[in-house]
Amino acid sequence: MSKVRLWLIPFGWMALIYFASSQPYEQQNIKPLLSDRLDLSYVEPLIDHVKFTYNQSEVSVHALGVEGFVEFFVRKGAHLGVFFMLFFFVYYALTKTTRFQFNTRLFVSFIWAVTYAGIDEWHQSFTVNRTPYIGDVIIDAFGALLALAIVMVAHHYKKRR
Repeated sequence: MSKVRLWLIPFGWMALIYFASSQPYEQQNIKPLLSDRLDLSYVEPLIDHVKFTYNQSEVSVHALGVEGFVEFFVRKGAHLGVFFMLFFFVYYALTKTTRFQFNTRLFVSFIWAVTYAGIDEWHQSFTVNRTPYIGDVIIDAFGALLALAIVMVAHHYKKRR
């Protein structure tokens, strides 16, 4: 695969992130899907006692309903997963197209993912009914950090063989 095509993967992923951040919340709202397709009533007694504040808003079944509560975790899980994958895509492209040392590839991939997370949150400030929040960047960074840890462990086991 050519070097340019290898870089289309992380840049294409970044374009998908940009597209998703350009959509108003109403276009990404999965609460109707959850309420129409799933019976979440059995979950309510298990999560009814959970209550915390995120971005100056209460996150609880009482405040959001069961569907809203579940949607909150789906959305934050998506943040984590999307930047987990961005780290891997950048790391893979760097591995195949540069002569950077292992630690340099890890560092560049992590900084790339976290920087783009910040840019993504800033971009959301221009989207209707979306708000940027540093907490989301922290979740994104944790996703990238988790990917970094997996690469380090895999590298360690590969070297031991």
